[in-house]
Amino acid sequence: MTGKHHQQTEEREFEEPVVVRDRRKIDPDTGQVREQAPEENGAPGPALDESIVDESVTVASDVEKELAERTADLQRLQAEYANYRKRVERDREAVVVTAKASVVGELLPLLDDLERAEQHGDLTGAFKAVADKLVAGLQRAGLEPFGAEGETFDPSVHEAVQHSTSPEVSGPTVTTVLRRGYRFGDRVLRAALVGVTDHEPAPAPAEPAVDAPVEGELPIDSNENAG
Repeated sequence: MTGKHHQQTEEREFEEPVVVRDRRKIDPDTGQVREQAPEENGAPGPALDESIVDESVTVASDVEKELAERTADLQRLQAEYANYRKRVERDREAVVVTAKASVVGELLPLLDDLERAEQHGDLTGAFKAVADKLVAGLQRAGLEPFGAEGETFDPSVHEAVQHSTSPEVSGPTVTTVLRRGYRFGDRVLRAALVGVTDHEPAPAPAEPAVDAPVEGELPIDSNENAG
C-alpha cells in the first residue's frame, strides 16, 4: 500500500496544472468587448519562416497592371484607326477633286469659244441661255475664272506675253487679257495670258532756258523787263 500510494503521489506531481481561461467576449467587470488573441479567433499567427505578404493583394496588383497595359494598347489602336480613317477620307476627297478638275479642264476650250462668241455678239437667244446654265453649273462645282484688267501681276497665275511701261501704274499690272485663266478649288487649271504694264517714273520737268550773258554784261532779268 505504501509503494502504491507513493507512485500515485509522484504522478500527481508531474501532471500539468489546470488552466482556466475566460473566453467570454464581454468583460463582466467593464462591459467592454475584449480583444481576442489570434489563436482565440481561430486564426493562428504566421510561423517564423512564413511570409506575411498577402498573396491576394499581389495578384490584384498584377491584374491591375495588366489591365492598364491592355487599356493603353486599346487606346493606341483606336488613335491609329482614327488617323487611318482621316487619311482615307482625305485621299478619297483628293481623288474626287482630281477627277472633277480633269473633266472641267476638258471644257475650258468650250468656255473660250463661248466667251469669244459673246464678245462678237453671237451669243444670243437660246444659245446664250444654255451657255449661261453651263457656266453657272461649272462655277457651282468649284470653277473660278481669273485674269482681268487692273489685277496685280502674279507670275504664279499669270503668263505675261506682252510688256510695257507707264507712269500711270504703281507696279506690274495686268492691262490686257488675251486668254482668261481658271482655277478649280485651290488648283490652277490654266494660267491667264496677259499683257503687263510696269511702272515708269515720269520725266522730270525741263527747266526754262536762260540766255547766256555776253562777256562784260550782266544777265537780263526777264521779270524786270516785263515790269
